[in-house]
Amino acid sequence: MKKRPLGNTGVQVGIIGLGGMPLSLDGRPPEEQAIRVIHRALDLGVTLIDTADAYCLDESDKHHNEKLIAKALSSYKGETSQVIVATKGGLIRPQGRWETNSNPKHLRKTIRESFEALGGEKPIPLWQLHAVDDKFPIEDSLVPVREAVEAGLIRFVGLSNVTVEEIERAREVVEVVSVQNQYNPWNRNPEKDGILAYCEKNKLTFLPWSPLGGSYRVSQLGQFSALAELAEQKKVSPQRLVLAWLMAKSSVIIPIPGARRLGSLEDSVLAEGVWLTAEESKRI
Repeated sequence: MKKRPLGNTGVQVGIIGLGGMPLSLDGRPPEEQAIRVIHRALDLGVTLIDTADAYCLDESDKHHNEKLIAKALSSYKGETSQVIVATKGGLIRPQGRWETNSNPKHLRKTIRESFEALGGEKPIPLWQLHAVDDKFPIEDSLVPVREAVEAGLIRFVGLSNVTVEEIERAREVVEVVSVQNQYNPWNRNPEKDGILAYCEKNKLTFLPWSPLGGSYRVSQLGQFSALAELAEQKKVSPQRLVLAWLMAKSSVIIPIPGARRLGSLEDSVLAEGVWLTAEESKRI
């Protein structure tokens, strides 16, 4: 698989990552199937797997996805030393709801738990603040993160669901290598709010979450004439075209599509081989 830099770290990762979330929410597959999906991603050259402490059913199931990924990596027969597991903290799941909690005390606790869930031997490769909490300044939320870097619990730090101003404030506290905001054909805010341009200027990796628009929209991609016609011309799926469109938008973008099934995963990874002209990107 082709590679792209992870920020200014000197680390290179595969141009397409794997989003682990669908493997741990409602409707998640059996563990054996989930591990097969992760192993197949590794076979295909994926070296960035995105997860979070909150990818689970509820608070009693916390860290499920991290533990699943750790189990898959430990049982994989190939090389895994270059794999970057990118986890997050700052959301909680009471009764299955999604709520923000970037209380420094909470983050200090959940970072330690994520470290243990991912094996407890090596630093978390990439830890990301999942969301900014309006109850706590981002500077305060990132103090325990900086402490965790200094203590060897975290290697690199990223941010998610942030503004340009918040990125700049965060960088006063800790070095930031990546930003993860929503970006897909239906939500193109990163093109308009300065986030993508900021990442390009400062050489920060941009990880678009929900790159295919979520489970509701992904099944409807073929209903859009421009996508359907171009997909037919190129003999690829509309899903693959959207991922290729994202990668063509900027050299700092690494899509992280989720997958529950081997077929979906394999189709996504094949997007790295789709080349689009400027006119084709415009059509999309």
